Amino acid sequence: MKAILVLEDGTVFKGNSFGASGEALGEIVFNTSMAGYQEIITDPSYKGQLVMMTYPLIGNYGVNREDGESRCPFLEGFVVKEYSKIASNWRKKQELGEYLKENNILAIEGVDTRALTLNIREKGALKAIISTINFDQSVLAHKARISPGLVGVDLVQAVTVSKKYIYSPYPVKGAGFKVAVLDCGVKYNILRELLRYQCKIIVMPAQASAKEILAVRADGVLLSNGPGDPAAVGYVVKTVAELIGRIPIFGICLGHQMLGLALGGRTYKLKFGHHGANHPVKDLRTGKVYITSQNHGFCVDIDSLPKKDIQLTHINLNDGTLEGLRHRKLPVFSVQFHPEAAPGPHEAEYLFGEFVELMRKFKKLKR
Repeated sequence: MKAILVLEDGTVFKGNSFGASGEALGEIVFNTSMAGYQEIITDPSYKGQLVMMTYPLIGNYGVNREDGESRCPFLEGFVVKEYSKIASNWRKKQELGEYLKENNILAIEGVDTRALTLNIREKGALKAIISTINFDQSVLAHKARISPGLVGVDLVQAVTVSKKYIYSPYPVKGAGFKVAVLDCGVKYNILRELLRYQCKIIVMPAQASAKEILAVRADGVLLSNGPGDPAAVGYVVKTVAELIGRIPIFGICLGHQMLGLALGGRTYKLKFGHHGANHPVKDLRTGKVYITSQNHGFCVDIDSLPKKDIQLTHINLNDGTLEGLRHRKLPVFSVQFHPEAAPGPHEAEYLFGEFVELMRKFKKLKR
């Protein structure tokens, strides 16, 4: 089946469909990961976006049951140079195209992804549309232009759980700390990493109040990743502000941005965001450089944070943007990148250990 990708600036890419049929609108971004497409497709942070892979061959190892990062894919569409017609891996349960069709995700192959990446790098992330049913380029470009985009849109409502639940795929050994995870689109590997540290996990809806979170008597709160504009989820920012100082907090990606807002900072939209598994980040406390997994289109403004209270802990070496912060007195810290990877390097997993140590110290002080 033929398919077409049209950007809001009128740029057109023709190709073939290997997913569902219909039309899909979203902001188009590029991801530089060479592998891990299943984890990328199932990352809830991509809600509202069309994801284009810069690596030219995608789908060659299929899809399995274990590597999904959420209950279903949330991205709007998928764009690749070449979709592999052969998928070979001992863990494979399904072809990628079949999986996308089952989950009603549009996908297009045959696109000049190098040209598309250069376009995005020059002009920034653009709104776009994939269609298999309408090939009128001017009509499609107009649809893309008038679509809502990401700024000011609350996409967390579309990915969060409706009620709290205990995440316990297997018994936790030892008397670990209890962690309340505020689910704004949490990746499962964040939960798996907490389990590795023997944490007991209660996943809470994004709409949960500070009172409801404190009522579960957790030892700490993890603010999860998620999609869209952090300034559009003021109800979560309000909850975070009410929790600061009362319980240890660890924020990841969108959680980092919401924490920055709760601490009095501002956020802004990046030109084309950071999406991939190879972004260098410097830990300003140790001087070490880590290669990190990232997925965000917004950022905390460094100059907006009160330096008297906030220590900047991590910086992106590509563009100098903020990648981590810590309160100088209160048990609160966050990072913009993904320490749980999936996909990506595992160099930053130590941060989960720092969170556990923070909970241990706070619990000791309360005695």
